[in-house]
Order: sequence, then C-alpha cells, then structure tokens
Amino acid sequence: MLRSELMLVLALSLGARAVAAVISFAGSVTKPGGLKNQSATLVGSQAPGRPWLDLAWQLFGIATALVPVALVAHLLLREGASLRTIGFDLRRRWFDLGWGAVVAACIGGTGLGLYLGARAAGFNLTVVPESLPDVWWRIPVLILSAVQNAVLEEVIVVGYVLRRLGRLGWSWPAAVAFSSVLRGTYHLYQGLGGMVGNMAMGVIFCLLYRKWGRVGPLVAAHALIDTVAFVGYALLAGKVSWLPTG
Repeated sequence: MLRSELMLVLALSLGARAVAAVISFAGSVTKPGGLKNQSATLVGSQAPGRPWLDLAWQLFGIATALVPVALVAHLLLREGASLRTIGFDLRRRWFDLGWGAVVAACIGGTGLGLYLGARAAGFNLTVVPESLPDVWWRIPVLILSAVQNAVLEEVIVVGYVLRRLGRLGWSWPAAVAFSSVLRGTYHLYQGLGGMVGNMAMGVIFCLLYRKWGRVGPLVAAHALIDTVAFVGYALLAGKVSWLPTG
C-alpha cells in the first residue's frame, strides 16, 4: 500500500511533471536549431491582454499546484504523523529562514553560473523566468509562484519521498539517488544543464535534510532562489547584457 500510495502521489504531482519534461525535451532536441536558440518560460501569462482574467488563472494555478501537499499532509496524519514530523512548521522559523538564506546564497550563484555555461555550450534552452504583463500584481504573483514551487518540491521530493522510501526498506544512498534524479528529471525541459544542476541540488538538499531533520530550511532556500530569479529577471531583463532573454 505504501508503494501504491507513493506512486499515486507522484503521478498527481512531480512524477507527472517529470514525464512531461522528458516529452518536452524530446521535442526540443528534435526541433531544428540548437537548444540555446529555444526558450522555456517558467511563469507566463495565461490570458494576454486581459489582466484580471490572467490574475485569476495565476492564483488558480498556484492554489491547485499545492493540492498534492495537502494530500501528503492527510496521508501523514493517517499514519499518526504530520507535516511537523518532516519539519514543515513554524517551531523553528528563524532557524529555517537563517539557514535557508545561507543555502540560497551558496547555491544561487553557482546555479546561475552553471546555467550560463550550459547554455553557452548548447546543452540548455534559454530559461525565461517570467513573461507576465507589467501590471500591479506581477511581483506578488512571482513571489507566490516561488513559494509554491518551494513548498511543493521540498515537502514531496525530500520530506515525503525519503520518508516513504525509508519505510519501504530502501537504503539511504538509493533513496537520495531516487529523490535527486526525480528532481533533475522534472527540470529536464530546461535542457541537460537544468537537469544536472538540479540533481546536484537534490543531493545537497537530501544531505541537509538528514542533518537537520527539517524541510523548513530547504523550503526557505528554494523560495529565496526562485524569488530572486523571477523578480530579478523582471527587473533586469533587457537592461544587462549578460542575462539571456530568449
């Protein structure tokens, strides 16, 4: 039952994203022209020219993306545990924010360098973090999207997946490998650089989770990294020469 539960949770969330990313990458590599001449948009407009409808779709997408997290919370409660068990709570919020900021600072710059290098080598698409209209809700929606990504990925691919694989008898190295490859695969739509970089990030996050016993710092780090990427792109795109814009 635990194996079936895990497969269903992944099929409703990041496992489905991984399959979609593989299909997307296959389409990109078979398309005429190099990968760096193609682009992948992370947060795009859902109703161009209709800002209120666009806002409704953005909020709907953020809310529904978090439903698998609610499902995981329900499943943990049924076994007598909770999200607190995997360290997703406010008990140590300053610890989570402080170490999250440290991790974000260490990983963020390295990740940007890897992305620029992979794109220059032709292994990566041009990643366009956002293409929202210049309206009042643009920045708030980008921040909410960053937090949603962080909560969904770290709660499921680290806290939940590692807990379930442990109960299924997997060794720690095997569980880390599964979690990290899963993370890398659902980023494959960005190209091989995106996959390799996120796999490495996955290994680091799993090791930090084992050390701290909490996903809280990982959620904070991920949210900060994505917020800087989304908002930074919105503010700098077209204004600095080193930032590819698709």
